[in-house]
Amino acid sequence: MAAANEQIGIAQAAYYPTLSLSAVAGLAGTSAINWFSWPSRSFAVGPTLSETLFDHGRRRATSDIALAQYDGTVAAYRQTTLTAFQQIEDNMNALQNLEIEARQQHDATASAQQSLDLFSTPYEDGVDTYLQVITWQTALLQNQRDDIEIMQRRFEASVLLVKAPVGGWNASQLPKKP
Repeated sequence: MAAANEQIGIAQAAYYPTLSLSAVAGLAGTSAINWFSWPSRSFAVGPTLSETLFDHGRRRATSDIALAQYDGTVAAYRQTTLTAFQQIEDNMNALQNLEIEARQQHDATASAQQSLDLFSTPYEDGVDTYLQVITWQTALLQNQRDDIEIMQRRFEASVLLVKAPVGGWNASQLPKKP
């Protein structure tokens, strides 16, 4: 935005006259021997003031373009900021919901473990078939997988929460190994 704002100033500066100061020094003479004598040396110093009187609207168009580019830059900045805030809010809500879901899933996993323990004892005593044990082992395994999947989603939401305010990153921005 600062660079676009600077371009507006540059475009508006074209409306003002240009003042320059120049100096010229030289040697003049009819032969090379005369070049180094004082009368053959010439100097000129003077200011120059110039102003464009008619440019077919070029300065105005340049100024309008600079203003439009600035407005576009400001809009892009606002959109980036709003997107970052939205991502932060979304990921904070996701983390909160995943925390609740993780607690409930942990309770379901603990319940499946208790059921497996309850059905393993009658099987080991020879009272019940192995079908109940396999069923609860499958349920426990599925609940453990769900625990891991929720943990993974929480990690992803945490990374996205950290990534949102900085606008993201890519591999080229990572520090290099010495």
